[in-house]
Amino acid sequence: MPADAAAANPVDLLAAVSPEQYERALGIVGRDANVDSVVVIYITAHPHHSGGDGAPPSTGAERSQHVAAAVARGAGAVPAEKPVLPVVMARGTATDQLASGPRGRALAAAARYARWRARPAGTVLELDSFAEQAIRAVVDRVLAGADGPRWASPQDAATVLRAAGIEVAAGEEVAPADAVAAAERLGYPLVAKAVASGLVHRGDRGGVQLDLDSAEAVEAAVGKLRAGVPELTAVLLPRQVERSIEAMAGVTTHATFGPLVTCGIGGVIVELLRDASYRLPPVTDVDAEEMIDRLRLSPLLAGYRGGPVGDRAALAELIRRVSALLDVMPELRELDLNPVIVRAPGAGAIVVDAKMQLVRS
Repeated sequence: MPADAAAANPVDLLAAVSPEQYERALGIVGRDANVDSVVVIYITAHPHHSGGDGAPPSTGAERSQHVAAAVARGAGAVPAEKPVLPVVMARGTATDQLASGPRGRALAAAARYARWRARPAGTVLELDSFAEQAIRAVVDRVLAGADGPRWASPQDAATVLRAAGIEVAAGEEVAPADAVAAAERLGYPLVAKAVASGLVHRGDRGGVQLDLDSAEAVEAAVGKLRAGVPELTAVLLPRQVERSIEAMAGVTTHATFGPLVTCGIGGVIVELLRDASYRLPPVTDVDAEEMIDRLRLSPLLAGYRGGPVGDRAALAELIRRVSALLDVMPELRELDLNPVIVRAPGAGAIVVDAKMQLVRS
């Protein structure tokens, strides 16, 4: 520090110090155990003042930007729990430089946190004891003797979802040879989906056949399923749901945060657009609405450019019920409900396809 500088509180470095001296001083002060927060004030020096430490002269705007960048770096050396508030009084702007360090914009973060604290807490949906018993019975059966993760059968996944109050398209799993007879009994139109051990993404292998409206169409579809999935063990025949707005919802497990509830745009383009939002469970009604608000899907639910309006409330309710599943089903590692057909307001949302992976913790 210059000889005339003040080392008390406040520390006055004087106008001639270099940006590097600002950076070092901020780190030293901020790491002091007696300091709870730091306010850094900089006023533009004379336009032709030397930069200090033999640095060449610079304009006031240039110097203020160098100092702002140094302050941003110095703030990164201050413990994260201590606020750092820079006040740069300079012509032009040093905003980008102040936000360039590890901390970013401190006041913006504080404002976001304050808004988050002030938002309504919301309510968490809980499943009743009857639903819990039905779900636990499926979990115990699927994981009986398992020494690792297991994928639930489509029928077991549907049973769990229905117990949780989530509507699933009606269907039946049958042997390939019995598909035509089952289709005649179920009625048309139907969808034929391949069932095989380890098969997850059916669509990539021609494992989904749509618009089946006759016994002949079902027979032809089974042949296509056999060709695309030679290890075919069964055929799932759900009723075909009239297409509307397609969403997805489910659970994914993060290596650090554990299970996360997710929702987003559905159908085959979900992985292409990556339009998804995530929340840690439990997800409240407020959380579910915010998850939907963050999506590009959100305007579609409102009838984008004259399109159909979707039952947004039903989608939010479905998200909450997925979250409630995690409370009674900690073995749930992955749940992919895609597509979820969001019908007209008041008509609800229905799961067309579900993949569910379980594992003992």
